[in-house]
Amino acid sequence: LKDIQYVLSIYYNKLEYARFDSNVGKYVGYTAYGVKNAERWNNDPSEITGRKAQREAYCLHNVGIW
Repeated sequence: LKDIQYVLSIYYNKLEYARFDSNVGKYVGYTAYGVKNAERWNNDPSEITGRKAQREAYCLHNVGIW
């Protein structure tokens, strides 16, 4: 169960500009706009805590189903 990964990719106009990866534990930006937003989201502790909790709430909860 430790190798379960939660990834949230954020797209606009078919271009991924930011991603949250539970293994990294923070947002990563891929465009100038994405980098700016990733920095803002990474500085918000409630945002990071909520995304990390999604791994347990969504991924680990459904691992037995899949």
